[in-house]
Formats: sequence, structure tokens, C-alpha cells
Amino acid sequence: MTTASVTPTDLTITPRDRKFAPENAAPRWWHGGNPYATAMYNALSATFPDGEAFFVRSVRAFAKDTPERLGADIKAFTTQEAIHSREHDAFNKRASESGYDMAPLYARVKERIDFLSDKPLIASLAATMVLEHYTAILAHELLADPRHLDGAEASTAALWKWHAAEEIEHKGVAYDTWMHATKDWSRFKRWKVKTMVMLNVTSHFFPDRFKGALYLLEQDAITGWKAKWGLLKYALVSPGMFRKILGAWAAFFMPKFHPWNDDDRELIAAYEDTESHDYMRNGRKVRRAAAAA
Repeated sequence: MTTASVTPTDLTITPRDRKFAPENAAPRWWHGGNPYATAMYNALSATFPDGEAFFVRSVRAFAKDTPERLGADIKAFTTQEAIHSREHDAFNKRASESGYDMAPLYARVKERIDFLSDKPLIASLAATMVLEHYTAILAHELLADPRHLDGAEASTAALWKWHAAEEIEHKGVAYDTWMHATKDWSRFKRWKVKTMVMLNVTSHFFPDRFKGALYLLEQDAITGWKAKWGLLKYALVSPGMFRKILGAWAAFFMPKFHPWNDDDRELIAAYEDTESHDYMRNGRKVRRAAAAA
């Protein structure tokens, strides 16, 4: 690439084809019986099926004539995102089956995507680059602090951890694609555009998720200031995921920013070690049960 990139040369983006349906029906408040945590994660999940399909289209539109390494990364990114869409679509259907009306949340996502439909393709890529930064820093925080999924139904917690690990793994792809697509731009123009896009996306990212979560809580008869305070306390105070990502969010505006300036692959390694341990433990349980039968 003619533009600077600090994506690690030894990084491998590996699609992990997983399925996360619980053995038994998950409770309506699957996140430890906490309606606010459940609403927040359900609202986030509502964005993924259509949102990640949009990310794939936006990046693939600029895949032609990319360097060989970036082309391979785009292909792996595409596969990961397609599987994410599938699994979150299944998760969202389970939320619907538990009684939640998710349709207005999907409609809001579609409205945001449709807004870009008549804009130049580079606008969609810029939005994808920004939103991929959001997913990466949320993923980092989720894996770094076990409290974020404390008490969650096991298979659903596994879904979010798996998704987070892969979001960290491919966090540089959209950015590197953007850098390649804008290689003829001045550094100032590139910085100005990405800054404007980040500020625009931020202006509706949090309000949309908050309103979506409030709508879900309303379906549980939790309304007014009780609903608002419960969400704000969970998101900003304890465990406070949205508060804790503010520093990483602000780093995006630095002139020499790149997603891999923070090499947090140790979180992926820790996730894979835990997943392997859990798989072996569950496998032994199955074998013991079979033997007892």
C-alpha cells in the first residue's frame, strides 16, 4: 500500500463458523435477569444483520485492485461478517419469540442505511470505517472486563464473546480499505472527512441505541425515568461500557490513528483459550452422560 498501515504483518483473520442456539429456551431477560442489560444488548444486536451486510457491500465495492494482502483480508472479513449476520439474525428471532417487537429497531437501521444509498460509494465506506471502530472498541471492552457479561445465559454470552473476538481480529480491514481508496487524497482531506463522518455517526449511534432499548423496556412495562436511569446507570456507571470506550473513541481523531495502534490480540488469545477449555469440559460432560446412560 502507498499509504501508511500498521496492521500486523503476522495477523491472520480466521472465520470461526459457530452456532449459538441455547439447548433450552433462554429467559426473556437472558442477561442475568437484568432488564436493562438485556435491552441494551438486544438493541445492539438489532443493528447487526442489516448493518454488517452493509459493511460487506461497502468494503467489497473497493476491493478491486487492492494489494494482495488487503484483498485476502477483505475476503476473510466478508466471511466473518456474513456469519455474524446469520447468528445475530437467529438471536434476534429468539428475542422476538420471547415477546419483543423488534421491527421498529430494524426499521431505524434500514433508514440509516438507505440515507447513504444515493451518496457516492466512498461515503458508505467512510461510515463503515467509523462503525467498525465502534464495534472494535466495544468488543475490546467486552472481552477485557468479564463484568459486562456476568450472569448472562451461557450460549448467548458465548455468542457475544465470539463476535467480539472476530471484530477485534478484522478491525483494520475497513480502515485499510479506506486508506487505499483515498490514497490520492491529501492527509488533511482524509482527516477532515473521517472526522466529520465520525461526529455525524456518533450524533445518532448512541441516541438510536438508547431509544431502541427504551422501546424494548416499555414492552416490559418499565417506562419513564426508571427506564432511562436504569439504562444510563448500566451503560455509563456499572459496568459502564459506553463510558469506558470514550478514550478509544477519541483516539480516532488523532492524525496518525490506525485501529492497530492498539494491538490487543491478547484478548483474542484469552478468548480462544477459554473457549477451548469450555469445549473440552463440555465434551467430557457429554461423554460421562453417555456412559451413564
